[in-house]
Amino acid sequence: MINFSRTYQAIANTRLHPWLEQIKAGVHQRMDDYTHGNINQWIELLKQFPDIKPDRLELNQKVSIGSAEQLSQDQQAELKELLMKFHPWRKGPFHLFGTHIDTEWRSDWKWERLKDHISPLKDRIVLDVGCGNGYHCWRMAADKPQLVLGIDPSQLFLMQFAIMQQYIEQAVDVNPVHFLPIGFEYLPENLSDQGFDTIFSMGVLYHRRSPIDHILHLKKLLRPGGELVLETLVIDGDDDQCLIPSDRYAQMNNVWFIPTTGMLKNWLQKCNFENVQIANVSSTSTDEQRATEWMTFQSLPDYLDPQDPNRTIEGYPAPKRAVMIATRASKK
Repeated sequence: MINFSRTYQAIANTRLHPWLEQIKAGVHQRMDDYTHGNINQWIELLKQFPDIKPDRLELNQKVSIGSAEQLSQDQQAELKELLMKFHPWRKGPFHLFGTHIDTEWRSDWKWERLKDHISPLKDRIVLDVGCGNGYHCWRMAADKPQLVLGIDPSQLFLMQFAIMQQYIEQAVDVNPVHFLPIGFEYLPENLSDQGFDTIFSMGVLYHRRSPIDHILHLKKLLRPGGELVLETLVIDGDDDQCLIPSDRYAQMNNVWFIPTTGMLKNWLQKCNFENVQIANVSSTSTDEQRATEWMTFQSLPDYLDPQDPNRTIEGYPAPKRAVMIATRASKK
């Protein structure tokens, strides 16, 4: 089973330590749920990866671990075969000992859109809600934060993270990045004044039945003056407009609310956030999200109207995403 002791120790060494036992309880509950699924099989596969220390590490411009010269051609083929057993790879890309994992999402494009708008992460305690396999957490690590905690309940994302972690930890003196396989609901409801310095919630809000409650929970996990980076689907329109799909949106059946940027800004201000800024608004292209060798299922091109790519297959506006940045006010 996965050992989280180093993650617990990292949390214990921060001001978050009063909530460690509550966090542990959530992890234990989630791991009990993992009795069904492929996790034990994946843990055994993890042991088969080559035992080699990377000769280089790049996290600033991309996530690249080791070099192709460290492995023979046969080892390269074996590595790719192992990595393919953790299909589908949705968030990335990654470069591991010369193997290019061309993921469904060009998550690096999202990072480029927001990285120059956020406060420097150096020495900060950071939370990434719904972090996927941790791609953005590794990019955050390049700024030398005190701690980056990614949370996501997916077994597969946990294992994809573990693959990269086992090599990155050999290449750095201190690894600030940690992953816990829990959903947002397992975090404390209020960290008082001792919360995170920065919280990322990217691609999560539209999956929540109550977006206001999600924003309020994020606020309570931030210290006063802490920064929220919120990325979500939006639509064009006036400040009081919001799309509520009747069934599916781009074939997703768990999309509840897609607001305009004006309404999203109003939500944040109503929840007592200050300095609310729209950092970026961009349409999702079929170059940014698509099927690849590493994610062979349907993707965005299959979810758009073949006669009008500006509409989803259900007739709604095609996906557009906004990055909002806001500060938790000091007052209640």
